[in-house]
Amino acid sequence: MSAVLDSLPQSIAHLRSIAMPLADYRVLPFGVSDLDNRVNGGGLRAGALHEVAARTCSLVDDAAATLFLAGVAAREARNARAPVLWASCRNDLYAPGLAQAGLSSANVIYAQPKDDAALLAVVEDAIRDGTPAAVVAEAAKVSMVATRRLQLVAAEADIPVLLLRRWRGRSQDPLGEPSAAWTRWRVASAPSQRLTVAGVGRARWSVELARQRTGGSFSLIVEGCDETGCLAVPAALGHRAAETAGPARHAAA
Repeated sequence: MSAVLDSLPQSIAHLRSIAMPLADYRVLPFGVSDLDNRVNGGGLRAGALHEVAARTCSLVDDAAATLFLAGVAAREARNARAPVLWASCRNDLYAPGLAQAGLSSANVIYAQPKDDAALLAVVEDAIRDGTPAAVVAEAAKVSMVATRRLQLVAAEADIPVLLLRRWRGRSQDPLGEPSAAWTRWRVASAPSQRLTVAGVGRARWSVELARQRTGGSFSLIVEGCDETGCLAVPAALGHRAAETAGPARHAAA
């Protein structure tokens, strides 16, 4: 009975792969089966808008969400051999931190518009130009119309647009507003693994897919991006991934 239960997640993933048609668009896989098997298409759609927000307004959750996006952008920059455009109205990015997540300064073009309206214009122009491999944008308030425009231009250019939705207040959930994004994620910091010696283990994040088109929501504990931008499932949790991948705990538009 134990062997049957242990093999159940793999059996479910196999049945899903048979039942669901192959994606007719380019996909950016995470390289982690526990994630890719639960994201429709086997990974993030390349030509699409994807939104990420910290689960809370704390600095540690904000850092986790930022580095989660940096890892996605780093993997695409390496595959496309092109730079990443990072647009933000704030001046608080820590370049060495991005480099630890695989996104070195040599592969990033920084843009600092004066406000969110100018930021969205810069992002749209960059996508239409086709220079960046991916675009990361940080914004607090983005209208439904604006997200539709970003989704359309991303699909036309086949360039991923990764939107970091910033908290505007403790009671204002960034993902509480409607959006045309292909996927919407919440990311939070999680306790790292205890080491046998004094020190800090590899960062762990709680990653929640709050909404995806034609797919369900889920949450999963993963190890943070390494120097190549890749995630991993903690070894101690690998044999019970189905337990860590429960339903999302928040509602999203």
